[in-house]
Order: sequence, then structure tokens, then C-alpha cells
Amino acid sequence: MGYPIMLERLLDSVILIDHLNAIDQATHFIAGLEPRTTAISVISLAEILVGLEDSSRDKGKLLLDQYELLIIDGPIAEKAAVLRRRYGWRLPDAFQAALANHHKIRLCTRNTKDFDPSKHPFVEIPYSL
Repeated sequence: MGYPIMLERLLDSVILIDHLNAIDQATHFIAGLEPRTTAISVISLAEILVGLEDSSRDKGKLLLDQYELLIIDGPIAEKAAVLRRRYGWRLPDAFQAALANHHKIRLCTRNTKDFDPSKHPFVEIPYSL
């Protein structure tokens, strides 16, 4: 009997968008991840699907479907509201932070404006452009 796989990180939409836009740093980073320990949120799922052209929709879905999908429930929404008030984050960013904190995983983003890793130790900045 195997041990359950523990999640390590939540990919923010910007990392996935960079990859889909053929940004080498993002593609290299994503290629080095273990999909079973990586998650995306329902927010990222929606943001990516909205931006995909019909011709790249299937390829995009294959990418997204390999990751654990984290949903937003009542406790996550309450935590997001607290974070939004405390830090002034846009609601999608507050939801991402709330999900990462709730699941005790890193939020992997390039958004250093809102998520300064020196102030928010749960944040991982894998590359910069």
C-alpha cells in the first residue's frame, strides 16, 4: 500500500500563461515539476480556459488536467476575505493565497508586487522576466 502524495505548490495563473505563451523560463520550470504534487485552483482553471483559442483548447486542457484542482469553499472564502482586507489584494489573489495557506503549500507566482516572498514565506518566485 502506497503513501498518499502530498501537495507542494499551487501554480498561479501567470506561470501557466507564461508557459502557454512560450516563455522559456516558465516552460523549463513547469517541465521540472512533479504533476502529482502540484495543484491549480478553480480560479486559474477559469482564467486559462478563457484565454485559450479554440485551436489550443485541447492542449491547454491536457496541461491543466494533470494537476490537482483545488476548490473554493466557505472556509477558503472567509480566509480570502481576511487576506483581502489585510493586504488589499484583488480577490483572485486573495483566493490563491487562502488556498495555499489552507493546504500548507507554496504559492508559485511571478507576482512580486502583491506577493513579496520576504513578507509572505509561503510564496515561491521561480523566475523573473
